[in-house]
Amino acid sequence: MSHDSHSSLEGGHVRRSFDRAALSYDGAAALQRRVADRLARLIDIEPAVVLDAGSGTGYGTALLAQRFPQAALFALDLAPAMLQATRHRVPGTPLLCADMQALPLAVASVDMLWSSLMLQWCNRLDLAFAGAHRCLRGGGRFVFSTFGPATLQELRESFADGRTHVSRFVEASALKAQLELAGFVDVRVERQDEVLHYPDVRSLMLELKAIGAHNATAGRARGLTGKRAWQDMLGNYETRRTAGGLPATYELLYVRARKPGA
Repeated sequence: MSHDSHSSLEGGHVRRSFDRAALSYDGAAALQRRVADRLARLIDIEPAVVLDAGSGTGYGTALLAQRFPQAALFALDLAPAMLQATRHRVPGTPLLCADMQALPLAVASVDMLWSSLMLQWCNRLDLAFAGAHRCLRGGGRFVFSTFGPATLQELRESFADGRTHVSRFVEASALKAQLELAGFVDVRVERQDEVLHYPDVRSLMLELKAIGAHNATAGRARGLTGKRAWQDMLGNYETRRTAGGLPATYELLYVRARKPGA
């Protein structure tokens, strides 16, 4: 991922956004649930030890607990309020309040590292991938979903003021290259676009806010976007309206990789 100072993410801002969103997240997260369901169908091993990295409110953790009832399952998230939600949803699961970019796990301690729609909040994918490789056992799987660069392209293109209003997402080819650089093999990326429709831009923004997906880039507009720039954006977005409403594209990347070894 680029280390461009304007598109890098501010960790404190990301954590606060997700803490605030813990109560509203599930009502607005139908897409996130569908993605977790699809990701679960791609698992091709029976792991004994599983880490859900970026557990959010625990939807994926619950899926994994149901799928692998005999496995030792751990949940990790940066936001304490999200971990509390996971605790309520999947009681008894050991919780780790930590950053995926600095995994607090022993070497070769996990059979499968699962992460659904969290890695796009990491500035340093190289650190996240190196940590995942380090903590997986030989033959272990890294299974994750993330957003690709076409995500929210309509919103990005509707702003014409030169500022970063939408977080930058990494291309499939770059993800694959970074995973291989970290030592993973058999890297497979499946891409899928999903277009959701909203009655107006405010509905889209409220949903993004409800799931904690604020624009946390360092180059984001501070304070309120100027009224003129906002009105221009609304006008630009309105030209895209279809019979179903205003479209918002989500480019979904489903990734599987293996650590070499037993």
